[in-house]
Formats: sequence, structure tokens, C-alpha cells
Amino acid sequence: MNSKIPSIQIPLNIPTFTGNERIHVDNLLNNPGLLNEGKYTQLCTEWFESEYGKPVLLTKSCTHSLELSALLLDIQPGDEVILPSYAFVSAANAFVLRGAIPVFTDVRREDMNLDPNLIEAAITPKTKAIVVVHYAGVSCDMEAMQALTQKHGLYLVEDAAQGIMAKYQGKYLGTMGDLGCISFDQMKNLTCIQGGLLILNDDRFIDRADILFENGTNKKQFLAGKSNFYHWVDLGSNFKLSEIQAAYLYGQLEKALEITQKRLSDWNFYFHRLKPLAEKFGFNLPQIPSDTHHNAHIFYLKMQNKAQRDAFSEFFRRKGALATFHYVPLHDTEFGLKTSRFHGSDQHTQLESQRLVRLPLYYSIQNHEIEHICNLVGKFFLDQVHPNEV
Repeated sequence: MNSKIPSIQIPLNIPTFTGNERIHVDNLLNNPGLLNEGKYTQLCTEWFESEYGKPVLLTKSCTHSLELSALLLDIQPGDEVILPSYAFVSAANAFVLRGAIPVFTDVRREDMNLDPNLIEAAITPKTKAIVVVHYAGVSCDMEAMQALTQKHGLYLVEDAAQGIMAKYQGKYLGTMGDLGCISFDQMKNLTCIQGGLLILNDDRFIDRADILFENGTNKKQFLAGKSNFYHWVDLGSNFKLSEIQAAYLYGQLEKALEITQKRLSDWNFYFHRLKPLAEKFGFNLPQIPSDTHHNAHIFYLKMQNKAQRDAFSEFFRRKGALATFHYVPLHDTEFGLKTSRFHGSDQHTQLESQRLVRLPLYYSIQNHEIEHICNLVGKFFLDQVHPNEV
């Protein structure tokens, strides 16, 4: 007999929406002249520069922020960039586009972030930068990363795509490297469906960033009255976030703390509800280092192996909820094998990526839905131990 698979009732993600977004977008639509003024781009910029204490540029995506970073670092063909293989492709692609060679090193199994103890052995005379990825909004060991880059005269780029409002030792993720990149795509805690931020932590980059950001022209100097005309002076592209997206984003910035606190509450609900089950059935919960203040971007479990992870995901799908894997390590992909190398032994990246499964977590998720998901977790493991009881 064929059994009908139910439709998905609890998705992995629903983009954050507070209601404030509609107010500001409607304001633009009702006053089209405002589109020329850049009001909301300015409001968002001022919010970040006040909150983060650094100059910023709003971009079309975190991918664009990373690509702009590669231009600012003057990455050349043959340069090497050290980064984790467990990352979204943009972290590597931005530098491959400039001719660089990604050099991957292993992650720590406890938080899926780069292991700082393994990086120094991968540094060569060709190494130009270290790109850290703050997985799940949980900070890397930035103190160790800063020490490494200072010792070897390297640039430090923070891929804080998942790290909005998260901190390390009291400092916002994205504000401790030379450059920081944040994402506002539909999966992120704060979103304008597609958007990004570049944080300029080194004043040496500010003037050139303005030129690259304006298609390689000195338009900003012209508008400021510092030049009688503007023209093409450097590389560049159109990296700008649209004004409608900025209006949408500003509606969420007004409630950034509320959104973060709600997600943290839901994350903690998961953690405390699932802790007894983890101890009983032997799966792992996320570990948060004591010097970090995460933002509850992702709640994940780690199963015993890939086969159990895949069975878990299929069980959830049959029950009308989504629980999915995340990144396929870049060094084990078709293009990664052609363009990059993995330095040292891959003890954790591949194995841990195959164990990890994400649970639904989003701003509008309700406690009864989290409770239902936790019950499904328990049922899955009971079914494995006593198949006839479920």
C-alpha cells in the first residue's frame, strides 16, 4: 500500500518579518522621489556605524562584500588564502575570482570553526590572508587569529555572514579583522531577502573602498565637492544595495535586539528540551565557547554518522518537518578539487559535516512547534532502539 507523504508543515526557515518593513517600504512606494535621495541607505548606514563603531558599506549580498574585500586586499594570481573548507562557496570564490589559491585547514569539531593551532603550518611566502568563518553565529577564536595575522603580516577577513548581532569578548563579529562581511539573505536573522554589509575596520581601505564601490569612479569625491568631475580611476563594480531593500532592512534594524532575543529564547528552548535526549541517545548538541555571545542563527544536532543523519532527515520529512544537512566541504567538490588544496589531515571537516543536521529555527516559530520537533527527535531515536513501539 502506498503511503502519502505529508506536506511540509514546519519548514527549515521562514524569512524574518516584523511588520515594520511594510511601513518603510510603503513610505518609499508612496513617495517615489525618496528613491533618489538614498534616505534608507543612509539610515541603515548610520545605524551600523553607531552600533558597530566602524565605517560600513551596504552591498547587494555578502558575496559582493567578500568580492569587494578581495579587491581591497589587492589579491593577485598565485596568492594563497587560508580558510575553512566547511563554508559557503562565496568565501572561496571571491578570492578564486582574483586568481588566488584557497588553502583549507581543519575545523574544531566542537564549533565547526577554524582550528587556530593548525593554521601556522599552512602559511607560506605566498599567503596573503586568513579568512575566518563564524559558523552558526558562534565566533572563532579571534584572539588567536589576530595574533597569527599580526605575527606573519597577513590580512584577516571575517566572513560573519551568519554573525549579525553576535559578539566575541564583547565585540561584534565583523569588527575585529581588517574587513568584515555580513549577510542579510532570506536565511539570516535580519534580512532584506538579499543584501550584505562590508565593515571597514582599517582606515587604510576607506578611500579605495569608496572608489571600488562606485564602479571604480571618484563619484563620492565629486558629490562631496572635492573634484570638479568624476571619472574612471580604478577597478570597481555596482555593489550597492537597492533603496527598497534598505527600507525593508531598516524596519528590522529597529527591532534587531528583539529579533535576536526571540531567537536566543527559542535556541535555549531547544537546548534544554533536547539535553536529556542527547544524554540518553548519544547525539551531540551545539557547544558555545565561554568568551562568545552567539546570535542563535542555527540550532543543529550531530548524529553518530552520515547514515543516521540521512535517516533522521528522511524521518522528519515523512512527519512534515524539515531537518537538513548544511555545507558540503569545499575541498571535496568538483571545482574545489581543481582550484584548492587541503593542508594537513582532514580529521574533522568531512566527518563532522556528515553528522550535522539543522533543525527549524526562525523568528516566527512558536513554542508548540519547537515542542513538536523535540518530540519527533525523541520518537526517531526510540524507533531506532525499539522499532515496533512507534
